[in-house]
Amino acid sequence: MRRVVCPGSFDPVTNGHLDIISRASRLYDEVVVAVLINKNKKSLFTVDERADMISEVTREYGNIKVDKFYGLTVDYCKEQDIPVIVRGLRAVSDYEYELQMAQMNHRIAGVETLFMATNPEYAFLSSSLMKEVVKFGGDISGLVPDSVHDRLVERLQQQG
Repeated sequence: MRRVVCPGSFDPVTNGHLDIISRASRLYDEVVVAVLINKNKKSLFTVDERADMISEVTREYGNIKVDKFYGLTVDYCKEQDIPVIVRGLRAVSDYEYELQMAQMNHRIAGVETLFMATNPEYAFLSSSLMKEVVKFGGDISGLVPDSVHDRLVERLQQQG
């Protein structure tokens, strides 16, 4: 079985993330979407909430598994016997950072990295930008799944 991991914080998952996940799901038998537990970062949604949202919006693909992890992605890959990491690239700045990470991951654990160019329709998306726009009353309809949109608006309204 050909497996790949798509790691990230997904706080929250955007249509850009889903573009990469869905395209990877057509190339691999199983895509593990691994939600990073980052104890140094204040997330808007808990890791369980993020995993639940991803499970909900990827259910239709049929070959997506959602998991949570803490630490280095390559350690997770070794533990789960996953030889490839898939990463989306939005811009040249992403490439420079991701290339460095890919080379380190290969050096540490022999894990390969597959880079996918993001669909230009989603190239400007980031979870941080989505949160900021909603926080100030902007409309992000069509940029995140509807259920994620509703949860994001509700959470930010709760925070005031």
